[in-house]
Amino acid sequence: MNDVAWIEKALTAARPQAMAALLRYFRDLDRAEEAFQEACLRAMKTWPEKGPPRDPAAWLIFVGRNAALDAVRREARNTQLPSDDVLSDLDDAEAGMAERLDDAHYRDDILRLMFICCHPDLPATQQIALALRIVSGLSVREIASAFLANEKAVEQRITRAKRRVADASIPYATPSPAERAERLGAVAAMIYLVFNEGYSASGGEAHIKTQLCDEAIRLARLLLRLFPTEPEIMGLLALMLLNHARTPARLDDDGQIVLLEDQDRSLWNSNFIAEGIALVDKAMRHREPGPYQIQAAIAALHAHAKTAAETDWREIELLYRMLERLQPSPVVTLNRAVAVFKAQGAAPALELVEPLEERLSNYFYFHGLRGALLQELGRDKDARISFDKAISLARTPAEASHIRQHIDRLAGDGAKRQEAG
Repeated sequence: MNDVAWIEKALTAARPQAMAALLRYFRDLDRAEEAFQEACLRAMKTWPEKGPPRDPAAWLIFVGRNAALDAVRREARNTQLPSDDVLSDLDDAEAGMAERLDDAHYRDDILRLMFICCHPDLPATQQIALALRIVSGLSVREIASAFLANEKAVEQRITRAKRRVADASIPYATPSPAERAERLGAVAAMIYLVFNEGYSASGGEAHIKTQLCDEAIRLARLLLRLFPTEPEIMGLLALMLLNHARTPARLDDDGQIVLLEDQDRSLWNSNFIAEGIALVDKAMRHREPGPYQIQAAIAALHAHAKTAAETDWREIELLYRMLERLQPSPVVTLNRAVAVFKAQGAAPALELVEPLEERLSNYFYFHGLRGALLQELGRDKDARISFDKAISLARTPAEASHIRQHIDRLAGDGAKRQEAG
């Protein structure tokens, strides 16, 4: 791995810890973000020459904190110095840094940061957008993709959320148990969006960002420690583990997408599968089904099937029906259409898909699935139109390449029919 790749990976991994600590020091989202960015710039210059630090997060916190303090001092030439409660915990921080920061310290900071971003004073859409930006460092474009929204709207959401946090003087203390429970749903949603961005990247060269998946799983484990009897958090962690278990088989050696039915299941991570299935079973015993638990149960059915042919698509379709009732969305219906296709054929699946066109007109997977169904039904001309639309919406080279394979197959089938005719 070259220096740049290693550094980018280390910076992304360290971001939640560093941002959380810097926010605790400065109690200002913009200043914490600026401090982290400055530390990242210095890391890009320093680490290739001197080698990586033993603890990248600690290094970034220390450098970022000093850079921000320099900025505060420059501003202080013209303005009054910040009060002690604004520049907090500095002595403690220096002592902790000298002795190396421990994981427990980070854990409290990260959870505090997540719960601040998901404060009930913020509308739900602002909560999650802010958390994705601040905690996980997703770009505005990546967040817009996760929300199926335009970038300008998302940018405005984040700006308004930051202003609201500053204006409302939201406390930076760790929330009480009751407050944590109140914000639990938003925090869980944020973690799952982070995972999804890693599972299927919304842009860039890499189709899978394993680091984000790992980070989301780590955050979910922390959340489960806080809420050990909450079945939806068990379901969330199980869902991510079961899906992430397939990562080693999802791309071939050339970086091309391998569909679920074609994957080498011996490559799936058996430890993740065992842990995920145990969590699903434990969650289901609470008899309080929720969206994450149902999705985890679907993933567990895939994991139980030793071959693609053994997949219980009818049971999966029933679970998607249940999910539609609990959490109706066009994307859930699109996923149910896949199960219908596998269990009953392309025609009934297409009937489910067609009404979704207006709401999913800019969604890559909609056009990809529609194209595949039309191809299956022999409607090659319509399939080609859908595939062309899908390729125009592809977010990564792997997605574009996958659709090109469909188009090539379509052209090959057409040529064979001409020869036969």
